[in-house]
Amino acid sequence: MIFSLVTVLEDGLPVGCVECRGNLFRLADLAAPHEVATLFEDWPHWSAHLGQAQPATAPLPAGLPVLAPLLYPGKILCAGANYYDHSAEMGVADLRKEAQRLFFFFKPPRNAVVGPGATVRKPIGTQAMDWEIELAAIVGRRARAVSEADALAHVAGYTVAIDFSARDLNRAPETFYKLDWVAGKAHDTCCPMGPRLVPAAAIGDAQDLGLKLWVNGVLKQDARTSGMIFSLAEQIAILSRIMTLDPGDVILTGTPAGVGAPKGTFLSVGDRVDAEIEKIGKLSVVIQPEG
Repeated sequence: MIFSLVTVLEDGLPVGCVECRGNLFRLADLAAPHEVATLFEDWPHWSAHLGQAQPATAPLPAGLPVLAPLLYPGKILCAGANYYDHSAEMGVADLRKEAQRLFFFFKPPRNAVVGPGATVRKPIGTQAMDWEIELAAIVGRRARAVSEADALAHVAGYTVAIDFSARDLNRAPETFYKLDWVAGKAHDTCCPMGPRLVPAAAIGDAQDLGLKLWVNGVLKQDARTSGMIFSLAEQIAILSRIMTLDPGDVILTGTPAGVGAPKGTFLSVGDRVDAEIEKIGKLSVVIQPEG
């Protein structure tokens, strides 16, 4: 069975589901753990199990509220400035790969992750809320000091993520370090993910997927993951030398050109942001007031 993973709200509670041919079936009704996060504790087993499972119950009714597919990630690690065209638009002078250093920042996993809908709140105090579409990879096998050649074997699947930033709060020109990554990137609700998580086996080459993002229907970002400076395999290999990557961790892999900062164009309350990645789907959110 070809499937993806979705989490919905049923009777006020989050319910992990398998999505197959547009229908949703509870994980629990397929003799699997009822939370998506639990699947990654033994992803090789559960992915094989779900791939062979045949639903014996009717699908869930359509129209249930969709949450983030993975509600409780372990770590959320985000690659910064990892597309050639985005680095160029942000003013990087030397775009040769050998002149770059791959770096990461964190988002708080329990507070930042939300699903589609009217879910994202404008960060308190910002006048420069910006958007970034990102391919998000979910770790399915523990990784520590893995080789680039073996890295992708540790990926369970992929989803769409939007990294919302407070560009003005990110800057700290009066300090030695010049940037404050927590103030700029770690705000509540500013890492929507979804609407589904697609197993890696169904994606194929994750290094050649189309990405598009619209703000109020206007196309802002349009690129392919082949434009990354450091591939996903390189990211995993480098990260796993810094720290252990555990099942259920999420890696945001960078964003292409088309963000708001270079043009001084930022988001306002009520704006709609649609982010779409080939073979995964479209994640749509609406910006809510500060809070």
